[in-house]
Amino acid sequence: MPLYPPPLPPTHTPASRQHTAQHPSRLLPLLLAVSVFMQMLDATILNTALPQIAADLREEPLKMQSAVISYALTLAMLMPLSGYLCDRFGTQKVFQAALILFTAGSVLCAAADNLLSLSAARVIQGMGGAMLMPVPRLIILRAYPKTELLGVMNYVIMPALLGPLLGPVAGGYLVEYAGWHWIFLINVPVGVIGLYLAQRIMPDFYAADGKTPVLDVRGFLWFAAAAVSLGLAVEGLHYPDFRIGAAACALFGTTALAAYIRHASLYGSHALYPLQLALIRTFRIGIIGNLASRLGMASVPFLMPVLLQVAFGRTPSESGVALAPTALAALLTKPLIKPLVERFGYRRILIWNTRLIGLWIMSLSLLQPNTPIWMMFPLLFALGTCNSLHYSSMNSLTLADLRPVQTGSGNSFMAVNQQLAIGLGIAFGALLLNLFSGSTWFSGSLHGAFQATFVLTGFITLCSSWVFARLHNKDGSNLTAA
Repeated sequence: MPLYPPPLPPTHTPASRQHTAQHPSRLLPLLLAVSVFMQMLDATILNTALPQIAADLREEPLKMQSAVISYALTLAMLMPLSGYLCDRFGTQKVFQAALILFTAGSVLCAAADNLLSLSAARVIQGMGGAMLMPVPRLIILRAYPKTELLGVMNYVIMPALLGPLLGPVAGGYLVEYAGWHWIFLINVPVGVIGLYLAQRIMPDFYAADGKTPVLDVRGFLWFAAAAVSLGLAVEGLHYPDFRIGAAACALFGTTALAAYIRHASLYGSHALYPLQLALIRTFRIGIIGNLASRLGMASVPFLMPVLLQVAFGRTPSESGVALAPTALAALLTKPLIKPLVERFGYRRILIWNTRLIGLWIMSLSLLQPNTPIWMMFPLLFALGTCNSLHYSSMNSLTLADLRPVQTGSGNSFMAVNQQLAIGLGIAFGALLLNLFSGSTWFSGSLHGAFQATFVLTGFITLCSSWVFARLHNKDGSNLTAA
């Protein structure tokens, strides 16, 4: 006798609710591209502005990471709902709701007068941002024939590559010449125009064949509780008065994770993320490797602007320009990734490239207050090149051996894992920086604390390469075969 009740059968939707776009508007790809660009720009523009926001809110710059982590954790918590919400309420309504939440959150961020209200506003912004990435991808898959998918997808995804390039530079100049509030207010006109266009040209897709999927509510609640609680536990370690609360969050998060695993074992293939995914070796190694390697890699975009502006006394615009080579290198490296992987294989690429990234991060400790900005470019360009190669090869290998029925849940879990890893990486880097800055070893030297943080995070990244050593030489060969 089963211990768990079987899922409810799917309900059928009236035929009138099914909408297909035989001839999508020519402006539809532009609308989707702008929505992706807005989300990606916002994800990167804030880092450069954090020191100035901290000064205006009378907060310590080293404790501003909660404004970034709250957004990343919200994305990780709500992304699993995107497919269900689109099938249940329609892509047009979900997209419009996402734009409204993202725009409203941006206004609240600009109006924030303390770190707590800013972090709360970032949560609202993240509720919209969690849908702004997956919904356009779903609309493309349903609105265009397979022969046009590659061209449309490339058109829409280009802003995802340009956002990290323009974000730090735009953030630096906006903060310096217009005020930090404008890094959020620029989202308002874009959001209003997006809402108008979505109402006029966006197709409204529901579930295929009129079937509305059943959401694994219990699994979602356990998984979300585990993700948020463990993220808060790491974040809480920064505050001495919250150490007991952090321990309680860690205990609750671990319990919720165990509860989800038990739930998934009983619910089988109907679980939010079936446990069968963990049986696929390349998927398991990719997920663990992503989490381990991002502990160091994800902290760099947060630490570098603080180093340049607080420890070195550089302006926000100088800080933004200094970080641009990292994103530019990521953009230029994309065409080279496939030939490199075909030549050396996934296992060799991931092992040695991860070690290189660790060394580049450790090399950031060599930067001095009087180092010219242009002399930082080669190091940051090399770091961006290796980052791009790492993310692309690791993500493609993670999904390489999934069966067609597993691609939806596997892709969703990988996206959620990435957001969790980003949040944990930023929290971990900030935690190390705060510990070292308060240590007697450095005699109050903030620069020394940064140097120790880069050395340790780089070393951890280098050590994470051993996760990929468990790959086989032929893993991923099905992706590179002609």
